[in-house]
Amino acid sequence: MLTYPTQQRGSILLEGMIAVLIFSFGILAIVGLQAASTKAVSQAKSRVDAAFIANQRIGELWGDRDNLGAYAESKKEIDALPNGKRTTEINGTTVTVTVEWKMPGDASSNTYSTVAQIVGNPPI
Repeated sequence: MLTYPTQQRGSILLEGMIAVLIFSFGILAIVGLQAASTKAVSQAKSRVDAAFIANQRIGELWGDRDNLGAYAESKKEIDALPNGKRTTEINGTTVTVTVEWKMPGDASSNTYSTVAQIVGNPPI
């Protein structure tokens, strides 16, 4: 039969509890990293969607170069982005398309803007 000195009683239990504590911090760190990664991917998708919406609008304007003034709009709601709004400003042949959106839970809104010159033949 094994006997332990009285000063070492419970040391294995204490080591086990410390190991579980360190393991728990590791798991919490991984969960936090996953949450941050999910948020970053969501924001990146929104930026790509905003760029697509703006470029799609520029494409519409290239298709009807002679009637640019009819495409001016201010804060038109768009469904592809959360709380999304699109503004198209026409200044002669210079077109500025601005897409704004606000992610749920974010305090500030995001903006994507692009400028194009709509003259002559469309680029190939």
